[in-house]
Amino acid sequence: MTFEVHKYKDIRWNNPIAVIGFPSIGLSSSIAANFLARTLDLEVVGGISSPDFPPYAVVQNGVPLPPVRMYAGGRDCDTHCSGVNCDALIVVTSEFIPKIEHHHPLAISLLDWLKKNGVMTIICLEAIPQFDADDRIYGVGSTPAANKIMSEYSIQGLEDTLVRGTAGVMLYEGAMRNIDVFAILGPARADMPDPRAAAKLMEPLARMLPELKIDLGPLYKDAEEIEKRMDAHSAAVSAGNKDFLYG
Repeated sequence: MTFEVHKYKDIRWNNPIAVIGFPSIGLSSSIAANFLARTLDLEVVGGISSPDFPPYAVVQNGVPLPPVRMYAGGRDCDTHCSGVNCDALIVVTSEFIPKIEHHHPLAISLLDWLKKNGVMTIICLEAIPQFDADDRIYGVGSTPAANKIMSEYSIQGLEDTLVRGTAGVMLYEGAMRNIDVFAILGPARADMPDPRAAAKLMEPLARMLPELKIDLGPLYKDAEEIEKRMDAHSAAVSAGNKDFLYG
């Protein structure tokens, strides 16, 4: 399989960090990444296409883009940026779940592109199944420095677990390349899109980049609306209300 990386704009920052969000359980990681790029009005700086990807274009502001996109923007601080040490943010996201055979080459392509553009800290957003009311956020780091960042922002580290997909590949490749990669793992519902889980994934990012003033209210509002519709649907199924279901 082949991946082609497209450059739309030059990146000129000295110390950017990257946030990676591909669809996972409840689509929460891609919802969070897209919300971040849209809310912060980040520019499209690159994309990845492949004949092995689903055949569609993402059209934004009238411009057709490939399924995997990279967005970027500088940090807007008046004097001193608190939080993580970086001068810009890069967000990589998509709407499709890569096939099993795509995860490794896609992760390698992204790591190569990010390193070429000066990124040495990468945050992967990933969902884990939610079995109860526990909505705590966990993390796994590729290096001692990555684990230190997680500790500074109260992300509970996991010592024995399994991280799947592109995030898992980036973790062990980051360890071998001495790149600070950490996965933020948040529970999500598997039976519907879960913007509430996306908002929980974003909370550590809001602490790491406080000047961005990320407003998570819209995500929680979307979650409430989806949950109301799901509850109404479940009630209708239980009552056998065919008019509600099919009318």
